[in-house]
Amino acid sequence: MTTKNPANTPVFESQLGSSVFQSAEALAQKLGLSRSELYTKALQAYLKKYNRHQILHQLNQVYSQQSSELDSVIARMQFMSLPREDW
Repeated sequence: MTTKNPANTPVFESQLGSSVFQSAEALAQKLGLSRSELYTKALQAYLKKYNRHQILHQLNQVYSQQSSELDSVIARMQFMSLPREDW
């Protein structure tokens, strides 16, 4: 269920297992965060990771169907454009 609080930010109710709740409560205290702040940060981190996985999945789909090799002429031109170094 989602409602609005006086600050006009969404509020939701959720059921967590007892061990998850207790672990989250301990971590919030350790980090000096409220439960709400901890849940917000955790959800933000999860969404960021999920979005990265989605992008990777899309790239993998593209490259599974198309080659990512450079054209040999372009590759040679890139190589020739590098300054010569003595080792």
